[in-house]
Amino acid sequence: MSERTEIAEHYGKRSRLGERILAALREAGKDLEHLTPDDLAPVDELHGRGREATADLAKLLDPHPGDRILDVGCGLGGPARFLASAYGCRVTGIDLTDEFAQVAGMLTRRTGLSERVSIAQGDALALPFDDASFDGAWIQNVAMNVADRERLLAEIRRVLRVGGRLALTEITAGPGGAPHFPVPWAARSELSFLIGADALREKLETAGFKVIAWEDVTAIFARASHARARAVGNYPLLGPQLVFGDDFPSMAANVDRSYQEGRIETIYALLERG
Repeated sequence: MSERTEIAEHYGKRSRLGERILAALREAGKDLEHLTPDDLAPVDELHGRGREATADLAKLLDPHPGDRILDVGCGLGGPARFLASAYGCRVTGIDLTDEFAQVAGMLTRRTGLSERVSIAQGDALALPFDDASFDGAWIQNVAMNVADRERLLAEIRRVLRVGGRLALTEITAGPGGAPHFPVPWAARSELSFLIGADALREKLETAGFKVIAWEDVTAIFARASHARARAVGNYPLLGPQLVFGDDFPSMAANVDRSYQEGRIETIYALLERG
């Protein structure tokens, strides 16, 4: 089995994910025929700090109405729908995991955003889009699953127009050693490809991106991670456990421990395609 196939299966291991999410939404009292991005935020923003992190990164990107934005590794489509609804963008999401892409499309239809958000299954290492197709690109907590960052960045740069901007959040390797496993992005070390923040910045610049903003937000994410880990056994009805299942408490605890021990860090960055 290839590395990319293993990663897709890691995220798509829960069967009938869409049905599970809709059932939880119904139990939470949501109107399934008139869902909003806010209704879905507790379950479709799988990265650290959830919607808060998405809103922070959106402020950094500051897209304009009508901008064409590519969401690389879009997951269940939460950030894509947020950008479309809050900023009026036209967002295309792509995800390696077929189950995620299908559920993301279903949730997009139920929020009435299909005219502004489209979702496809595909590999970020071979983006199925023409050169210079997008005004902006978006990537949140995805590259830690990609061994070939050079190819990933080359593909993102290819589909961005000159002057287009890339907003990213990435978990990077800290000085404390490898993270504890399992974590949400990898059940074992062989599927985790963290690099240090300095090495990441060098790869971005070598790929032809100019750094506009670079912020170490480790402390903010570590606090949020600690709060999530302490909630074991008391998770809300709608939450990442719907996706990650019974393994989620141990994953959350390992992320928290890895932050506390300096094994992982997090950065926000805004870059411009040269």
